[in-house]
Amino acid sequence: MDHRIIIEPGRTEKNYWKDLWRYRELFYILSWRDVKVKYKQTTLGVLWAIIRPLLTMIVFTFVFGKIAKMDTNSSVPYSIIVFAGLLPWQFFSNALTESSGSLVGNTNLITKVYFPRLIIPVSSVITSFIDFFISFIILLLLFIVYGYMPPVEIFAMPIFWIMAFLASFGPGLYLTALNVKYRDFRYIIPFIVQFGLFISPVGYSSSQIPEKWQWLYAMNPMVGVIDGFRWCIVKDAPNPLQHYPFYISVGVTLFLVWLAIYKFRKMEKNFADLI
Repeated sequence: MDHRIIIEPGRTEKNYWKDLWRYRELFYILSWRDVKVKYKQTTLGVLWAIIRPLLTMIVFTFVFGKIAKMDTNSSVPYSIIVFAGLLPWQFFSNALTESSGSLVGNTNLITKVYFPRLIIPVSSVITSFIDFFISFIILLLLFIVYGYMPPVEIFAMPIFWIMAFLASFGPGLYLTALNVKYRDFRYIIPFIVQFGLFISPVGYSSSQIPEKWQWLYAMNPMVGVIDGFRWCIVKDAPNPLQHYPFYISVGVTLFLVWLAIYKFRKMEKNFADLI
């Protein structure tokens, strides 16, 4: 194995994306560390990944279904409809929260060792997938409790897993870069998550939004993701692929990913000094 260190102007910039692969072992280490630390010294441990979405589902079912009377005439139980939207949203909120503070949380590592800093927020988003898959158990239990058989479209769900990752990665990457320079964002991010919950179709269908405002509503990247999840799980849910708001949502997601990577790379060289 070649252990030579070559010092050359601009070499880091030219080999940045190759370095992501070279430092893949660090990615595994950081991801596994985050998984172990997340529920360390908690009484219930990983059960929190089940309890939180379960309680949220119960509250949403009561508030939107019973009080707000948003329960549809669908043959599918309303709890399953709600959870189909809650599942990707919980992943998004967890990934955004964890990734946005990931650089500040790894100050010692950043100031002492060189590696592509992009590894840190990416590992935070990937770690959130662990909670996502654990929460998926609740959905399977709901299928059994209600005797519900999901449609064949459920096999298309991995496509929307990728969309959920990109929708979380873009904003999370940009916010973590901003958080290094402006620590005010650690107070803003919880508000963004809370506000985003109510402007995303978690407890209701996006079809309830007036037609003339559909394009504006679709500017929320989670709209396309949640509509996709719901289509995969709920039998009579509309196919988002047949409606233009979905493609607006996808376009916004891809734009945010590009913008985040561009801004992150531009600010990355100053992280060690600012942090």
